Amino acid sequence: MPTNLSAVGVSVSSVSLSWSASVSVSVTGYRVFADGVRVGSTSSTAFSVAGLACGSSHTFGVAAVDGTGKLSAKAQASASTLACPVVPPPSASGIWKPALKTTWQWQITGRVDETVPAQMFDIDLFDARPGEINAGVIDRLHARGIAVVCYLDTGAWESYRPDAALFPLDVIGNSTGWTGENWLDIRPASWARFSSIVWNRLDLAKSLGCDGVEPDQNNPIGNDPGFPITQADQKAWYLEVARQAHLRGLSVGMKNGIETVDADTVAAFDWALNEECFQYRECGVITPFVSAGKAVFQVEYATLTTSFCPQANLYGFNSMRKRLALGAWREVCW
Repeated sequence: MPTNLSAVGVSVSSVSLSWSASVSVSVTGYRVFADGVRVGSTSSTAFSVAGLACGSSHTFGVAAVDGTGKLSAKAQASASTLACPVVPPPSASGIWKPALKTTWQWQITGRVDETVPAQMFDIDLFDARPGEINAGVIDRLHARGIAVVCYLDTGAWESYRPDAALFPLDVIGNSTGWTGENWLDIRPASWARFSSIVWNRLDLAKSLGCDGVEPDQNNPIGNDPGFPITQADQKAWYLEVARQAHLRGLSVGMKNGIETVDADTVAAFDWALNEECFQYRECGVITPFVSAGKAVFQVEYATLTTSFCPQANLYGFNSMRKRLALGAWREVCW
């Protein structure tokens, strides 16, 4: 069994551990645990547990393992990450800045179930227009102190939207895989041909009273959009979408785009919304948002909550399980 486990260094998102080696000659390595969840293995007597929420306290454990896989008893120690960075207050424009831990509901199909307990609702923009299925829902939620984010496509064309006919055919690419939805040519040279239509959608969000927007399908990299879109093109479009939202006083989240998360995009967006990072083992890429004091809203579809919630909570995410239809049903991690 290892001994003298202690935290030898902490940051806003990590704790560095050190311990004395087990005296058993059959030990081949060590397994490291945080709050009972295995977070790594090492053959040395030091390990850094990363991706933790700022200002959070944890119990760490280290067990020795022998060649047969048998574990020793755990050495244990407690430590806390550094306090969360101070998030600037809303600007003079009143842009909504969600707290790191914000309960939420994501329902972009059907009549919104307003009885779901949540501090933020993410709903479909077009369905919230007067005369549509969710007309008036924004005002009703606001009356209860609930923030409302409005979902819209900014990087894809949708055949079923009222502005579909306004898009030039030559900026509409291959299918995204969703019926009636195709990638847009988001290369900067093409922006002038369609971007005003997208910005009009942001104007609609502002006029309806949305606190923020969830701009979708800005990440054609790794797909087949039908245009030679580069990583630089994708990043430039993400940043322009954020800029345009802020010009209208709207909070804006970075939706997916794992390959484009860097210091610039973390700074540009007010929060992040990710799908299936646990399934694809890429959640560590979005932890810089939490380190920057920005909320991460996260969803899995196929993975059971028992498999991802413990780690999601360690990361400081606001995670839940949804069905692909994105109706009212959910299973939450908080």
